[in-house]
Amino acid sequence: MSEGLDAKALWSISYGLYVVSSRSGEGRLNGQIANSVFQVTSEPPQVAAAINKGNLTHEYIEESGVFAVSVLSQDVTMKFIGLFGFRSGREVDKLSQARYMPGATGVPVVLDYSVSFIEAEVVGSLDVGTHTIFVGRVVAGRVIGGGRPLTYAEYHELKKGKAPKAAPTYRG
Repeated sequence: MSEGLDAKALWSISYGLYVVSSRSGEGRLNGQIANSVFQVTSEPPQVAAAINKGNLTHEYIEESGVFAVSVLSQDVTMKFIGLFGFRSGREVDKLSQARYMPGATGVPVVLDYSVSFIEAEVVGSLDVGTHTIFVGRVVAGRVIGGGRPLTYAEYHELKKGKAPKAAPTYRG
């Protein structure tokens, strides 16, 4: 930890909770929980997602150049978060246990517990050490469910959720 830094200062940054999904060059599908997704421009509309370099979804985004973001609702279950957040796509077919549809880019758009989704084509990336920030031009998106988006603070406070070691917000 940086000298002079109180980690609690970083904990006050607001986040959401999302499933970021992609496909491999051969058409295999995967998704993962992410909390670092944000809109970076309005014209053209672009979003960014920070993905751990060790994750299968990272590999698929690099291969295909496309990703989708499903915004999770407050009624998402811990079982669902656990499937996408604490299990590796190298060991389990996560999407066989979730409802999804193929998006305009061929990526899986997760429908379960989703308020909305956004699909993007990668236009740039930034290596930030353990993670890559992928910036994508939005090519599709819509509201698909009711309810309110789940914030990362609510995930910790209401659902007693933890951050995995691969998360950019891991607290050790």
